[in-house]
Amino acid sequence: MKAFIFLISIVMATTAAADGRSVTYTVNGAPYEGYYTSPGGKAPLVLLVHDWDGLTDYEVRRAEMLAKMGYAVFAVDLFGAGVRPTRMEDRRQHTGELYTDREKMRALLNGGLKAARDQGADTANAVAMGYCFGGAAVLEMARSGADLKGFVSFHGGLSTPQGQDYSRTRAPVLILHGAADTAITMDDFAKLAKELEQHGVAHEMIAYGGAPHAFTVFGENRYREDADRKSWQRFSEFLKDVLR
Repeated sequence: MKAFIFLISIVMATTAAADGRSVTYTVNGAPYEGYYTSPGGKAPLVLLVHDWDGLTDYEVRRAEMLAKMGYAVFAVDLFGAGVRPTRMEDRRQHTGELYTDREKMRALLNGGLKAARDQGADTANAVAMGYCFGGAAVLEMARSGADLKGFVSFHGGLSTPQGQDYSRTRAPVLILHGAADTAITMDDFAKLAKELEQHGVAHEMIAYGGAPHAFTVFGENRYREDADRKSWQRFSEFLKDVLR
């Protein structure tokens, strides 16, 4: 696979909300638009990775929830500035491109981390978390050996690509999964548990009974309030445990 070395520069930042701002940055010359919010000071960082519809109001809302808890948040953009697919075939196209080009996926994740650092975020004291496609991307980051304090997946993809493993993972992994998820099954859940155990990776994996895929997405038919509340509480505890 071809090398994909990322070159990052912040080119513009504009106000997007009272407590945060959009940040346009480049990766290998292409523009991406993330979202940064911070309570100020030397707050620990959460790198937030979006679902397969791109960085939307949902991720912004979660980012602001975290900012109110005392964390700086950079919601990374893996699709490109202005690319927020709404049609199923477009979502599959954009995620499929990154699933088949893992070096590009890693470069974009690292690009988001670099953009966060350029905003003043403390990337030496950071956790990565993601939803659905974003959860799969966070596990890609974990396997890459990224020097973060933890990796968290909410109802994310759990399969490991051929030729990869968790031998380079340097921090704890938290998996928050819906036991009724038919897209990512409990067999996938168990397989990942075995892999993490095999490689001695500190991990915790929780399956919420009756929760389908995307159980945390507000306003959707698959939203499950109880599973959302419990998983967010466990995530909050995890952040307190691993971030200074």
